[in-house]
Amino acid sequence: MSADSPEAEGIKVVRQPGPNELRDPMVRAELKRAAVWFGLAIFVALVVLLIQPLLIIFGGLVFASMLDGGVRLLGRVLPIPRGLRLLLVVVFVVTFVGSVFYLTGMQIAQQAEQLRTTLEVQGNRVVNWISSLGLMPGRADLTGMAQQALGSIGRLTSAVGSVLGAGASLLMIVSIGLFVAIEPRIYERGLQWMVPVETRDQFSVTIGRMARTLRVLLAGRLLGMAFEGVLTWILLSIVGVPMALLLGIITGILAFVPNIGAFLSGVLMVSVGFSAGVNEGFWAIIVYFGVQTFDGYVLIPLVAKHTVDLPPALTLSAQILSSTLFGVMGLALADPMVAMIKVALESEAERAARAGAGTDRHRRFGWRFGHSHAHAPPPAPTPMEPPAPTQL
Repeated sequence: MSADSPEAEGIKVVRQPGPNELRDPMVRAELKRAAVWFGLAIFVALVVLLIQPLLIIFGGLVFASMLDGGVRLLGRVLPIPRGLRLLLVVVFVVTFVGSVFYLTGMQIAQQAEQLRTTLEVQGNRVVNWISSLGLMPGRADLTGMAQQALGSIGRLTSAVGSVLGAGASLLMIVSIGLFVAIEPRIYERGLQWMVPVETRDQFSVTIGRMARTLRVLLAGRLLGMAFEGVLTWILLSIVGVPMALLLGIITGILAFVPNIGAFLSGVLMVSVGFSAGVNEGFWAIIVYFGVQTFDGYVLIPLVAKHTVDLPPALTLSAQILSSTLFGVMGLALADPMVAMIKVALESEAERAARAGAGTDRHRRFGWRFGHSHAHAPPPAPTPMEPPAPTQL
């Protein structure tokens, strides 16, 4: 009996298990399962409550990918430090946007007011025509219908509906993007520290694939925006459709959102064309289908060869779901989110294929936080030696 034991001090210690001790392996396993489901429910609740900040952070990462793509592209021709290349990219973007609005600001402002009036008149004509056919009961007002439609979109992001909220969100997105683009290695190292050492290789490969996919996807998207905007402006100006410059800018901006953006730009284009005349309206339809056909059969397949290929139905479904839940910001970021999820699933499928279908029974979804060793087969029994012959 040691001098520092409880018995030496005259203290009696109960050696039997208490009622609060869970010695049953089945009870422990059930508690672990319940804890996992409870934690998953808390995680989902936090995502719903914090969806607006999460979308802003993801938007900042998307903007950082755009800047990083420009920095890498500039690094192929200018062997200067990364900070200087990022500064050149930012200066170029600010100068380009400022020059466009400075040179064409007055014309854009006039065409914007004219476009609003034209769309209101054309919309009222369509509503009156539908009402005359008996398809719309009662007298419908276009403004009331628009307010009712917009009021049901983005219930979780109602703050962004105001100009102040949208400006603050844009400022935070730009700030996060600039900070990440200045030194992305810091944040990459921080993400790697959040996973165990034995899983960092697979995690780093997946994150690298996500970053490359996002850069190429956004580069192709920016190329498509510039192509659609400039070509729409030139062709509409040639055929005599009014407000060609503003329609070209709107088409280029809406091209960032696939499917839905093209449909909205087409509605605007055709509405303005028919407001000027029947010939201009048909020319607007021809221009719209020509631009969209070239973009769909040339630019998009070219980009898809170097990045993840997203099926149109999947993209449209994600946009509908994101716009309903998260509003305009969710609609704009639906395509990058789907691309990131698809890259993660493909990386997981490759890892599972390498591990083998039958040897990795304790495989978890995502990156494993522990090893699952296959049990080695028991050694083959040693054959018994025949007994030695008995000597007489």
